[in-house]
This record gives sequence, C-alpha cells and structure tokens, in this order.
Amino acid sequence: MAIDQLVLKAKEGDDEAFLQIISVLKIDLYKTALSYLRNEEDAIEAIQEVTFRAYKGLKELKEASYFKTWLIRIMINYCNDTLKMQKRMVLNEDLLLTMGKSENYSLMEIQDAMQSLDERSREILTLKYFHDLKIKDIAGTLDCPEGTVKTWLNKALKSLREKLEEKGGMSHV
Repeated sequence: MAIDQLVLKAKEGDDEAFLQIISVLKIDLYKTALSYLRNEEDAIEAIQEVTFRAYKGLKELKEASYFKTWLIRIMINYCNDTLKMQKRMVLNEDLLLTMGKSENYSLMEIQDAMQSLDERSREILTLKYFHDLKIKDIAGTLDCPEGTVKTWLNKALKSLREKLEEKGGMSHV
C-alpha cells in the first residue's frame, strides 16, 4: 500500500497504518538524527520522540503526499533543539568528506564553514543534499514558494563557498 494511502488511514485513527509508515521511514529518520546528533543513542531517542510528536500532530498534516518531508522536518527541528541545548552542531561527515575531496578542503574547514552558516542555510543544505529532496518538496516542507527555496539555496551555497575561501585563504598565509 502506498504511503499516501497509509497516511490517510492513519489520520482516520488507524494506528497500524501509522506504525507501517514509521517502519518504512525509520531508516531516513535514523540517518537524519545521526547526521545531526552524531550519537547512536541520541538518534534512537530522537526517533522515539519524533514518532510520538508525529503521531500527536498527524491530524494537522494537510497534504498526505508531504508526510515524509513533514516527518523529516519534525526530526530536523527536534535535532536543532537538542543541539541548541547541547550548544554544538554536528554535520553529515560523509557529505563533508565527499565535498572536501572534490574541492580540496579539509573536513575541519568544511565543518567550521557549515557551523558558521545561519540555521536556515544549514537546514536548506541538509534537505537538499542530505535527503536529496527536490526544490518542490522543500518548498512544501517549509511552506514557501519554490522560487524562495531556490534563492535561499543559492545564498546558502554562496555563503558556504565564501566561508571556505576565507578559511582557505587563511591557511596559505
């Protein structure tokens, strides 16, 4: 059964349908939580908390086709809140390593640059590159026009490049 149909059943009170959806998406939730929190125990706790929040807020979801992005958004918000409490930011190391190899930047330089970005920029980059979401899906998740998402994404990438160039410039001095 398609996720959209399961979401509709879950919204009508079918707990089994909700559990099936979570079962299908648990790996995505885990990867998201782990990329932010960098700790397996914290990631598992995040999945439990996000599952509970999604269950409580399911009736608020307007469009069933956006369930996955809505759920990932809840996870990102939870992780950001957790990180704010811990006063640290953690990134997806695999993406950073890949980016570092292609651009000849060290992992530390990329981590520093990402940490210095504003929250929206980190969020846009995470949705686009960590989750391979399309601009349309990001726009639905953030409840804003696609053009706005494109603008934010371009600004986030430009800021990241500038931060990396600043760091690179300093290391050659």
